[in-house]
Amino acid sequence: MTRGLRWLVALALGFAHAPGFAIAADPPKPNVVLFLADDLGWADCSPYGGKEVPTPNMARLAADGVTLTHAFVASPSCAPSRAALLTGLDPMRNGAMLNHARPKANVKKWPAYFKELGYEIVAIGKVAHYAQVTEYGFDHTSHFKYHEDECVETAVKWLEARKPGKPLCLLVGTNWPHVPWPKETKFDSAKLSLPPTLVDTKETRQAQARYLAAVANADRDLGLVHDAARKHLAKDTLFLFTADHGSQFPFGKWNGYDAGIRTPLIAAWPGRIKPGTTSGAMVSWIDLLPTCLDAIGAKPPEGLSGKSFLSVLRGEKDAHRDKVFVTHSGDGAMNRYPLRAVRTRDWKYVRNLDSDAEHHTHVDLAKAGTDGRNYWDSWAEKAKTDPVAAAVVKRYHKRPAEEVYDLAADPWELKNLTADPKHAEKLKALRADLDTWMKSLGDEGLKTERALPDPAPKKKDKP
Repeated sequence: MTRGLRWLVALALGFAHAPGFAIAADPPKPNVVLFLADDLGWADCSPYGGKEVPTPNMARLAADGVTLTHAFVASPSCAPSRAALLTGLDPMRNGAMLNHARPKANVKKWPAYFKELGYEIVAIGKVAHYAQVTEYGFDHTSHFKYHEDECVETAVKWLEARKPGKPLCLLVGTNWPHVPWPKETKFDSAKLSLPPTLVDTKETRQAQARYLAAVANADRDLGLVHDAARKHLAKDTLFLFTADHGSQFPFGKWNGYDAGIRTPLIAAWPGRIKPGTTSGAMVSWIDLLPTCLDAIGAKPPEGLSGKSFLSVLRGEKDAHRDKVFVTHSGDGAMNRYPLRAVRTRDWKYVRNLDSDAEHHTHVDLAKAGTDGRNYWDSWAEKAKTDPVAAAVVKRYHKRPAEEVYDLAADPWELKNLTADPKHAEKLKALRADLDTWMKSLGDEGLKTERALPDPAPKKKDKP
């Protein structure tokens, strides 16, 4: 530095510290609010074409922001899905493969990133897998036990009482529409349109009507938190809504089909996201952490599985990923049916790692008269005389080693094309994509699965 330049710098610093001279402060950092639903089928939400249950608060949020039509979770069960969200890492990398499993202690988690940036970081309701949230390092946690449904009212009251200070990152998780569904429902079961994956019985329709009442509860909770955030936080607040995986019906939760892995994702941010827009960009839950870090002006760290799609939210790009990958391992004795899957824009490939085994879940193994069994038994009975019902029940229990679906022609994934020679090249390409991904993670498939420790659920934890 020359003598003259040093003199100018010293002069400028002198003026800066002179009385009455104000240095321009860094602009305040935006708040971030993430609202999570539990076991919510994306197709049941009105912004995604759902017509059976009104979801006015989802629709209102969509009108305020951008609706992503191709968002996916990393795993179709609660603990692995939420661990992937809160670490930005695939389940194989963070260590939470099985339901009730915890991510590795040395893996950096969502709160640590935000604390380093000066944020107050709070979780109310089911954010991680119930009591696991206390291990993540949030400044405040509450109402994380199973179906503590007053959690949303608590979150609203907490916002009302909060004193301004640090920028806030608030995560709120409702347990709706996780079972048990409300016993009372206003929906007429006889008039409902059932997905083609379900067996049409009186009991199935009653279960669907109760589930829709639970979806309405989730929408109500979303509206309460959204309104509270708009009232009590600065306008510069990024608000996101999504769900950890699909509903607890056969071929939904615990499965690699879209009914299990595709999720609603809507984001609103006044002045930053154009209202009433839609994006078809493919994104994954592992992308949410780096996206939120990017949104608050922090560079997402290298080495995460996820990558920021902030440019998609802002309407600057219309693409993000060309494929997403999914893993499912199991949920204790109720469900141990491991799979891996890859989904592109129009195709899905599912590899069932233990296809010689039978597929079971909390649906068919639950106690008689409880959620799942209250309609599953009617399926088994109808299957004795009805070939269509028998085929559905058989498909539920027995899966082939490989499944491939043309999603544009077959959105409900009913026709497995692995044996169709017309699609042999597509099958080969998808198989190679999955092989490459698994190899990059050190995932040896069934060998890896059999080496996983089976975490025993704590007494107060639920599926």
